[in-house]
Amino acid sequence: MAFPTAVNDQITDAVTQTNVKVLGDAPAMAMGAIYQSLAHSTGILYQNATSAQQQLAISAQAATNQGVIQLYSVDTMAGAVSTAKVAQSDTPDTMLALLTALKATRS
Repeated sequence: MAFPTAVNDQITDAVTQTNVKVLGDAPAMAMGAIYQSLAHSTGILYQNATSAQQQLAISAQAATNQGVIQLYSVDTMAGAVSTAKVAQSDTPDTMLALLTALKATRS
């Protein structure tokens, strides 16, 4: 001991050794906390990837279902051709413009 104190030398040595042990253990504890945080972050990453994959599969099933419904809703080839012609013409835009004008005159 460098300076004599009123406290027993054994107590002072025990406290000093405990402080040194805490300082010696700090790097290992810090690395353990970093590894635990890394493992947790990686787990969340995989959970998010799985969730995104599930949502994408649901969207793909819904799109496939909608396509099949559209295929079965067209009765004949003539109906499909006429639907395609109407979709390519300006008729839907004209109808929407007329509907907008009609709603504007009501109010």
